[in-house]
Amino acid sequence: MTGTRRVIAAAFLLPALVLLGALVVYPIVYSVYRSFLDQSGTGFAGLDNYKALFTDDTIRTAVRNNAIWVVFAPTVATALGLIFAVLTERIRWGTAFKLIVFMPMAISMLAAGIIFRLVYDQAPERGVANAVAVGVHDTFAASSGFPKAHPLPVHPLKSGGGGSFVTKEPVRAGEPVRLPLVGVAPAKMPDGARPAKAVTAAADGRITGTAWLDFTKGGGGKPNVVDPKELGLDGITVEAVRDGKVVASATAGADGVFTLPASADGAQIRLPAENFREPYNGVDWLGPSLVTPGIIGSYVWMWAGFAMVLIAAGLAGLPRELLEAARVDGANEWQVFRRITVPMLAPVLAVVLVTLMINVLKIFDLVFIIAPGSSQDDANVLALQLYRSSFGTDADLGVGSAIAVLLLLLVIPVMLFNIRRMRREGRR
Repeated sequence: MTGTRRVIAAAFLLPALVLLGALVVYPIVYSVYRSFLDQSGTGFAGLDNYKALFTDDTIRTAVRNNAIWVVFAPTVATALGLIFAVLTERIRWGTAFKLIVFMPMAISMLAAGIIFRLVYDQAPERGVANAVAVGVHDTFAASSGFPKAHPLPVHPLKSGGGGSFVTKEPVRAGEPVRLPLVGVAPAKMPDGARPAKAVTAAADGRITGTAWLDFTKGGGGKPNVVDPKELGLDGITVEAVRDGKVVASATAGADGVFTLPASADGAQIRLPAENFREPYNGVDWLGPSLVTPGIIGSYVWMWAGFAMVLIAAGLAGLPRELLEAARVDGANEWQVFRRITVPMLAPVLAVVLVTLMINVLKIFDLVFIIAPGSSQDDANVLALQLYRSSFGTDADLGVGSAIAVLLLLLVIPVMLFNIRRMRREGRR
């Protein structure tokens, strides 16, 4: 009886075993064999390819980044999934929230990489992350309106150090002050700027003057003269400085006109550096120092929904009477969560964490798409290095196969842990 059933079972299993051998077993065996050959594949290289894994700086960077991925990405995604799963149980629109959080799982890694390449774009008008960063920054520290403005040698201004400009001579009551600048495109002028107005001397001893863009669009005009088509430097700050101390200050109007009190008589007029500070352009998310955390953030965005759904399923199976008994005994919500909910969800959390650890060991798509060429070495991971070593311009299939074997060796302990845990759960 058993013999007949074994033959039938073998007949049914044979196609699957053939496919498994062709698609899994043979590639693994051949990769191990190829890892001991040289670049051409004709000579025996011994352990040289494996030595390269620990001596080549690029590969060592990939190993270090993989360690960062394994530690942080699964932990953060699992923690967020746990928080979302617990909190959505208490809100009426929890199902809709879960749907929104889980939706990124429907997007391929390639599409997610393209999305976050745009999100992290350095230009605030395109990159959402930098648009937010610039908006928050400018709320508390507004950028200047004239970042590249400067005087010409023929102008009555000179460098005052630290990015400021001062008049070449002290100003006197009864003499209008002229503060001409160039270097600002008319299209970049403040929206409220109006044609500059040439002022006359104030009769009460105050100091008056005009700060304007000494440039006539289309040509024409004279230097140091307020021409009809030239615009005032609306909002520029003007200071009167004597013996290194600011004795008075004023802000130019839309027509560039400003007025200082009589105490400014005999002082030099300074345009402080704050007028010319470069605008804040946000964070270099894809630079060498932030590219790996930035890509990990995109991974968490995709996989936190996966963690949330699995944890929510485990949460739904918890015995509610235990939670209610703890509350009756005086435990607050944090104590219930920390001492009852989390320990009872430990098997589910382990499944999620181990699954994500195996997943991030093979991460490739997001790093390849998001990291620009200038930062790809800094964001490098083992799967990407395997691709670059095997199919790059200077391909070395020996090193590429050694990296593949290393990845297999890293995955096996995590996989064995998962199998043992599943068997223990099955015996209960």
